[in-house]
Amino acid sequence: QVQLVESGGGLVQAGGSLRLSCAASGRTFSTQTMGWFRQAPGKERQFVAAINWSGRSLYYADSVKGRFTIPRDNAKKTVYLQMDSLKSADTAVYSCAAGFPRTVPEFTTTPGYAYWGQGTQVTVSS
Repeated sequence: QVQLVESGGGLVQAGGSLRLSCAASGRTFSTQTMGWFRQAPGKERQFVAAINWSGRSLYYADSVKGRFTIPRDNAKKTVYLQMDSLKSADTAVYSCAAGFPRTVPEFTTTPGYAYWGQGTQVTVSS
């Protein structure tokens, strides 16, 4: 009952910042946990960040903790990924996901999410 569309990807220099957006449609957005995942060429999809429906539970991958944040605006049905101090290793296709994870492993792995966006490319130049 939800559709997700990411935007905001592009090319940025190392050390720079980028803000991704994920716009949702449907009736369930305000009650769902939202997550960001990324996949680099030739590598497995990996968890980046997640936020629950109230915004009071936040999870970040160790590789991005302290550099990325995941605010959400339920009124706008939008979740963001604010990326600062970007590194070349952050280069990947970033996908937004929505679901109802109920355990820590579900918050940080793909089985916890039922809906996915199409992805947006982020390229960080050295």
